[in-house]
Amino acid sequence: MTAEPTRFDEAWQTALDHAVRAAKGGRDVVIARDLLGRASLLIDDRADHLPADAAELAPLRDDFAAATHPFTGLDPVQTASGLFAPELFFDVPELTEVAPRAEATGRVAVLERTVVGADWLQSTGPSDDTAYAQAEEPRQERRVALYGFKGGVGRSTATTVLARHLADRGRCVLVVDLDLESPGVSHLLADPAGMPQHGIVDHLVESAVDNAAGLELVTRTSVLPYSGNGEVWLAPAAGQPLENKPYDYLAKLNRIYSDLPAAAPGGAPRPFAVRLEDAISACEDQVAELSRKPDIVLLDSRAGVHDIAAVVLTRLSGLALLFAVDNPSTWEGYRMLLSEWQRRPDRARELREQVRIVAAMFHSAGDIGRLSTLRKHAYEMFTETLYNLPDDGDDAEPFLAPDWEEDDRPYAPIPILFGNDLVGLDPLRSRAWPELPFVEAAYRTFVTSVERLLPPPHQEETA
Repeated sequence: MTAEPTRFDEAWQTALDHAVRAAKGGRDVVIARDLLGRASLLIDDRADHLPADAAELAPLRDDFAAATHPFTGLDPVQTASGLFAPELFFDVPELTEVAPRAEATGRVAVLERTVVGADWLQSTGPSDDTAYAQAEEPRQERRVALYGFKGGVGRSTATTVLARHLADRGRCVLVVDLDLESPGVSHLLADPAGMPQHGIVDHLVESAVDNAAGLELVTRTSVLPYSGNGEVWLAPAAGQPLENKPYDYLAKLNRIYSDLPAAAPGGAPRPFAVRLEDAISACEDQVAELSRKPDIVLLDSRAGVHDIAAVVLTRLSGLALLFAVDNPSTWEGYRMLLSEWQRRPDRARELREQVRIVAAMFHSAGDIGRLSTLRKHAYEMFTETLYNLPDDGDDAEPFLAPDWEEDDRPYAPIPILFGNDLVGLDPLRSRAWPELPFVEAAYRTFVTSVERLLPPPHQEETA
């Protein structure tokens, strides 16, 4: 009889068991898993050097490789002293602890930096050394993430309408197009002639080699109608180079997700999350230099399971609007992503206070109960993920409000109404499209509800 092959999940559990046993020698152990799911054990011997030919390494390597095959890393057991940049594996925030240090036992942690969405488990931490680094208020508090697990739900259009609404009320708004693989909101806010020379991808590429100074990253919108003393600025995904200047967007896009070692000895590594934070901060600083500090920064995130979405939701924003269409695939997708936070209750408890469901493209005609049904499905999804934590005590605030219809709960959907007139709407053909009556009617509840969730505008500085 042929032995059953070791499958992905079984190999991973076996790898974890080996890591726990290896840590009993007193050294920390990191189990790293690559994009194909292959695992390697990394042993931290920086404080107590372990020779490459140490007697304990050979049997560990052989046992680990045999037990995890075919999901075994190319070099299944490595030591910190044998790695080129060990700090990228042992001293990074991407580590997820599996077993803490104990007497004569090292810590066991997991590193899955090459897996999409690994940053869903990471904590917020700005790397601010820019114009208003000493500000009392963290930058994240004024950032709003707009995200949808599924594409095609009108997220970029909603971002544009919200930006106009806030500008009409005197706010300075910066919109950052983070849908880097499929930029959309940029074209709703500026025509090609009005684009800056550089975009988010340029900052990510140039800053990797310490060459980001002097980039032109933002432009004041030239196509969005609004009134009053508000402003709308755009930081596009891609720039618009000067005539006859080369610009290879795809070549840059293929290089932006790399995690980088420290720029100098003794410095901190620069993972993608930190690099993206730096890029957004640079855009905010440029708006402040050209005009005033942005009151609100709208982050138009990429849909689906992606590193950008993970970073934007968990590290870069203070409010996350989750766009949902009421169907099984949407809720299963959100369950899959949000359940990751259950592994880090400290993060889950913080993040669940920052999210709100948006009922995208909501068909309300003829059925007054549809919104209540969507609310019920959102409640069930949150209850199974963010509000089902292993260390939620008896004194935890009840998730379900005493009044089921209370609208300040994460599961209370903020609707964007959908009508037949929106089907043929082409925002690129008419600059006045946000002023059309059916557009204003569709988004009225959305923009006013979100506005109530935002911090007040910056106070003007007096001489």
